[in-house]
Amino acid sequence: MSIKNTTNQTIALAGISQVCMLVQQLATKGTADSTVLETSIASTLKIDSDSIVDIYGGLPFLKPGLQRLQQQMTGRQIADPEQGRYAAQLVFLEMQLSNRPDMLKQIKTGIEKAQAQAQGFGIMHENVLANLGDLYLITISTLQPRIMVNGNEEFLAQTDIVNKIRALLLAGIRSTLLWRQCGGSRLKFLFFRKKIQDEIKFLLSQI
Repeated sequence: MSIKNTTNQTIALAGISQVCMLVQQLATKGTADSTVLETSIASTLKIDSDSIVDIYGGLPFLKPGLQRLQQQMTGRQIADPEQGRYAAQLVFLEMQLSNRPDMLKQIKTGIEKAQAQAQGFGIMHENVLANLGDLYLITISTLQPRIMVNGNEEFLAQTDIVNKIRALLLAGIRSTLLWRQCGGSRLKFLFFRKKIQDEIKFLLSQI
């Protein structure tokens, strides 16, 4: 069965939306829901899964992302422009990454290392987060333009928060890649908004 359908595209978009929401929360408040945070970061480590939704551990774990996506797509203006900017930049950077097989291989190797660490320490252990943060720093952050995260300098100066943000941005790239693999594109996002909005409502009704 093809994974290229509106349902999977919407799930991947919710994954992106959830990441952008969490990045903003960590940068401005220094904290975010631990379960939602783990869901997004864990998605980076799930290379082989039976379904797209399984990458996020099931629909209930994507509820915040689906709700945020719904808010962002309702009305003529984006509900949160900054989160929208993060999402647009992730899409742009993933397109650049797709043309860099050397970097893709480097990321794959780094993720495999993080997977081994997570099995021993747990996904949210500081060593795992530091590894994912460093992986983002030496790969995605070298692409231009870099994602500039706005927030409270007090929080952005804390190593643990910075590692979480970088790990989340790596997860955002993962969700963006999924979206494209599922048939997502900028044109589809623009011209099939109503179809995506209907799918968001349906998915939320299943939670």
